[in-house]
Amino acid sequence: MGVVRQRRGASALALLCAMAILTAPGLATGMAHASPAAPAAPAPEPGAKSLEEVHKEIEDLYHQAGAATDAYNQAEAETKAQSEKIVELANLIVAGQAKIDTLKSRAGAAARAQYRSGGLPPGAQLALSGSPSQFLDGAGRLRQGEKATSSMLSELDGTQNDLKRYAADASARWAVLEENRVKQETAKKEIEGKIKAAEELESKLKAEEKARLIQLEQEAQYKAQTAWLSTGALKDINGTATDAGKRAVQFATGQIGKPYVWGAEGPGSYDCSGLTSQAWLAAGKRIPRTSQEQLRLLPKVPLKDMRPGDLIIYFDDASHVAMYIGDGAMVHAPRPGRNVTIAGAGSMPIKAVVRPDA
Repeated sequence: MGVVRQRRGASALALLCAMAILTAPGLATGMAHASPAAPAAPAPEPGAKSLEEVHKEIEDLYHQAGAATDAYNQAEAETKAQSEKIVELANLIVAGQAKIDTLKSRAGAAARAQYRSGGLPPGAQLALSGSPSQFLDGAGRLRQGEKATSSMLSELDGTQNDLKRYAADASARWAVLEENRVKQETAKKEIEGKIKAAEELESKLKAEEKARLIQLEQEAQYKAQTAWLSTGALKDINGTATDAGKRAVQFATGQIGKPYVWGAEGPGSYDCSGLTSQAWLAAGKRIPRTSQEQLRLLPKVPLKDMRPGDLIIYFDDASHVAMYIGDGAMVHAPRPGRNVTIAGAGSMPIKAVVRPDA
């Protein structure tokens, strides 16, 4: 069984590499018109960075942008939650004020009734009554009236206290809302700055250098995936997807070819956690929006128990997430400038595996 799994893993790896090479932007066209012996890359100018150094710098910038994107998405989710809670509190305040108005109206009606009776309280009127039966009947009604008045005043006091609490809660949530908006703006500026810096670096490269850059990305992924497979990790992974997991995988793979856009959650583009959260939403399960919250709130499972539909969290800062689809492969939205694609599950440092439908 282990040999079969290893062979399947090797086959999947070969397929992934072939797909990556054939679908890389600008690379397939270049290969179709390449001469039998491609010219060697020109020697870098003295003091200029090597392509490998540029590649690392670009990858670092996009990684930092990914971490900032997660912070942006988290702040956005919290802002939405606070806004919804403030609306809920506003509705409670309106309802509470209407209740107070009703209670005050009832109290006013009681006061007007007393005025019409000559201003004498019910107890005094009973004392002046010459009929014992009328006195006893009135005493019963007096006790009921006193109880109702006491209850009304207690209800009025409780409602007023509720309004004070709702108002204080709403005020606190407004402060949090504003704090999250500041976080969003800060993260947005950082994301845009990192992406712009990376794009500027890449824009300075010549066509053959851009093709070589893609090749360096693929080589790094291949090396990491090969190292992961060499640990024997895949031979123990044989979990079967649930029905919901199958639907999530079907949705995620159906987005292949759509561009990565930070903060996007479909339908035309996605960031990494936008893809995974929407895939599971399509499967009938609402999960946290960001990779860090997915790591924090979803049940963790051992790598050996991983099954299609599970989410793989990458890097120490949990800044990237992908969906495992089986045979050592995953589907993900890689980074700006790249499209949703299939890659090796071990092509990046794995931090944890979480299960939305545990």
